Amino acid sequence: MRMKPLLAGALALSAALLAPAAVHAAKPVCEVDRPVRFSGLNWESNLVLAGIERYVMEHGYGCKTSVEIGETLPMLAALQRGDVDVTPEVWPGQIEVAWKKALASGRVQGLGHVYDAGEGWYVPRYTVQRHPDLKSAADLARFKQVFADPEDPGRGRIYGCPAGWACGTLNDNLLRALGLDRDYSLFAPGSGAAQKAAILSAYKRKRDIVFYYWTPTALVGALDLVKLELPAFDQTAYTCLTDPKCAKPVATEFKPNPVVTGVNSAFAKDAPQLAAFLAKLTIPSDAIDATLGWLENEGKEPEEAARYFLKQYGPVWRQWMPADAAERVQAALDKE
Repeated sequence: MRMKPLLAGALALSAALLAPAAVHAAKPVCEVDRPVRFSGLNWESNLVLAGIERYVMEHGYGCKTSVEIGETLPMLAALQRGDVDVTPEVWPGQIEVAWKKALASGRVQGLGHVYDAGEGWYVPRYTVQRHPDLKSAADLARFKQVFADPEDPGRGRIYGCPAGWACGTLNDNLLRALGLDRDYSLFAPGSGAAQKAAILSAYKRKRDIVFYYWTPTALVGALDLVKLELPAFDQTAYTCLTDPKCAKPVATEFKPNPVVTGVNSAFAKDAPQLAAFLAKLTIPSDAIDATLGWLENEGKEPEEAARYFLKQYGPVWRQWMPADAAERVQAALDKE
């Protein structure tokens, strides 16, 4: 008869000892019963961010994920319709009119502050050393032969946004605002990779080239470049530059872009824990620069760079989520 209390106590002790292990081993249940759909915009930082967020959601929150490849404005429309749930990298200043309309619709939200991004027109430093009077974008009017278009030698060529990117509108309008459309063609490479290849090819051969690019990127960090000056930032002028119907564009500096995470509002309501994770996601500039530099120097894929970031910057990403989710992410990384 005396054995029963002892046995019961032993069983209770065993259960208490096993409980933490059981909780730790328990697989989380995703808040949505379908894959979380990401916008796969075709530039490196967005794809790396998508890789980071997908890894966390899959291993930390028990979700399945997928990626829909597309361009900025079509993917914004898809986000509003609910065809995708998350756009990891939204530059509100670059698509100012479209983004304000999307927010006003109530179907889209901008969460967090991922990092600060920038844009500009660049030339290699060796070009400025050859032509020291070239200081501003307006000065390009006197240097069209330096940047001669190989398909139309009587005109200069500026390498602009890849075809289909939202920044195409801004660059087209800026070209007109500076009066450079009379002497220059704004060339749109077929993809981000083609744009990058053209810049690197010219740089390696010490050829003069002028081009649009953005930061943070591995390319701007890796090359010795000079950003051409533009007039001081003016909000009214900038808003017009981002509008395809801008009738009288006025030149102004590119707007500093606090990058946010775009989410579909219905998704955020259905998955508050995932929305909270995305709202807390922020990356220091040195961490994203180093990750993109590793991607460039090692010749890796964005998904590999995402895992590189997670392995190198634990103190950063652990702040984005509860401890139990962070432990599950770390356990998955440890197995690789």
